[in-house]
Amino acid sequence: MLALLRAQLPDVVRAAAPLGLVVAALQVTIVGAPAAEFLQFLAGLALAILGMTLLFAGIDLGILPMGRYIGAELPRRGSLPLILLTAFALGFATTIAEPDVIVLAQQVETASGGDLSATTLAVVISAGVGAFVVIAMLRIVFGVPMVYLLAAFYLVGVGLTFVAPPRIVPTAWDAGSVTTGALSSPVILALALGFISVLPKRNAVEDGFGLLGLGSIGAVLLVLLFGMWG
Repeated sequence: MLALLRAQLPDVVRAAAPLGLVVAALQVTIVGAPAAEFLQFLAGLALAILGMTLLFAGIDLGILPMGRYIGAELPRRGSLPLILLTAFALGFATTIAEPDVIVLAQQVETASGGDLSATTLAVVISAGVGAFVVIAMLRIVFGVPMVYLLAAFYLVGVGLTFVAPPRIVPTAWDAGSVTTGALSSPVILALALGFISVLPKRNAVEDGFGLLGLGSIGAVLLVLLFGMWG
């Protein structure tokens, strides 16, 4: 465990360093925030580095292996409904726990003065991801080319953008971008790659990826529909 943490820490520090350097440069040259504010930023950055190190270590230690195991075990059960139910449950559960989704939902609730509940938005986003992870698993099972699904669903998304309430459109498309975070992405990818590993005549690169892209557009579409009829 300690070896895993030591291996993760340098990568996280390198990833966070540009943010720290940019903010420090702005502090010195333009912003000039009070010293207490800047020290608070540095403390927050240090806590974020610690948190991401623990998160990534936890993902490598347990979440990725379990995701692959679940994905590989499902086809052996011989039940398509079970595969689809599991795909939806994992897509929903990992997305609603995704920090990026939580932050977006809270910011939208604050900006809307409470008109749009953070909990409601997070549930809608997560349901969209779960539903489209199901579609992605069906694509793998039946060998449907990814290009057809992406083209069709993105065209639907563009069409809905023109008829949905203007205030929900930016939130909907932002929702698509926050679904592929540090928690949801590894789980969904591991599920797909484990699933592919036991299916005959499947290519890991061609068939094992794409769930995240479909999950993202699922979040966009469901938020747009929620804005129209919710």
